[in-house]
Amino acid sequence: MAGIKGMVGSAIAQTAASQENEVIGKSSRELDFTDRPAVFKELHNSKPDSLIIAAAKVGGIGANSAMPVEHLSINLQIQTNLLDAAHDAKIKRVLFLGSSCIYPKLAPQPIQESALLTDELEPTNEPYAIAKIAGLKLVEAYRRQFDYRWISAMPTNLYGPRDNFDFETAHVLPSLIHRFHYAKINRAKSVEVWGDGTPLREFLHADDLSRACLMLLNDYDDAIAINVGSGREISIGNLAGIIAEVVGFHGEITFNTDRPNGTPRKLLDSSQITNLGWKPEVNLEDGIASTYDWFLTHHRQELS
Repeated sequence: MAGIKGMVGSAIAQTAASQENEVIGKSSRELDFTDRPAVFKELHNSKPDSLIIAAAKVGGIGANSAMPVEHLSINLQIQTNLLDAAHDAKIKRVLFLGSSCIYPKLAPQPIQESALLTDELEPTNEPYAIAKIAGLKLVEAYRRQFDYRWISAMPTNLYGPRDNFDFETAHVLPSLIHRFHYAKINRAKSVEVWGDGTPLREFLHADDLSRACLMLLNDYDDAIAINVGSGREISIGNLAGIIAEVVGFHGEITFNTDRPNGTPRKLLDSSQITNLGWKPEVNLEDGIASTYDWFLTHHRQELS
């Protein structure tokens, strides 16, 4: 597995091991996935039966806006190196993980897989989305040219243990966990949330995605990238309220309308994967609470 120690990779590794699979892999700290010869050497030596590509350069609206070059260039390098190396090592089963941001900004809701490339992308994450689209198209090309059983999955907004909680680069849910906690321990009177709070988002716990990934490796074989979502959407304003309650922050929540909202609504149509027998199990409120517990346990230096 590529990206085995990140939020997604570690969840998949834990679920796979619980199902008595042998799990091997590297994190980005152990292997520079932009180093093409090193990636080729690693896959040639390890020759896994299957490869899950969970390694990527990711970030929230702020990080995507501030570092478009990194989010486009680095992700193109990571996924191209891994897919080309998988071909060189003759790995017959590959799962490439994309992102729901590949879909048009104003796609009909809930978003079906067929909406891909039908309209313009959301500008704030366009470079990252283009990189992910290129990755799934490369998977399709390898399937067509070499008859590989390679697949792609498009998860919705993810969260869970080992997420990035940095104020500036994190996605909205972990960023808000950190912001509300910081406000609580510093007795701040208010917490600012980007945008006006109205955008609707769907969130999926990493443990639910891990079960989906392993099921797809066993039961799915199609060139179409399959959606993986929870089916529940919530406004950013209501999400902030839930997180504030979980954290125990009782001050005011304000909204900075000078900051971007991003896509107004993004709900995936996940009927294809639910028809295969998968369904999410982690309730959003429970998932946020357990994620906050993990944050408290593993970020003691930052919180002191």
